[in-house]
Amino acid sequence: MVLADLAGRTLFAPIEIPVGIVNAVVGGPWLLWILMRPQRSRP
Repeated sequence: MVLADLAGRTLFAPIEIPVGIVNAVVGGPWLLWILMRPQRSRP
């Protein structure tokens, strides 16, 4: 959250982007990648 807040404040300097938007942009594709991975079967 701290990194998302820092990125939201510094990436587009005069404009502050809310933390939730930064988290959605970064975390959304990551979550989809986790869900779409093939499942590993355990022995």
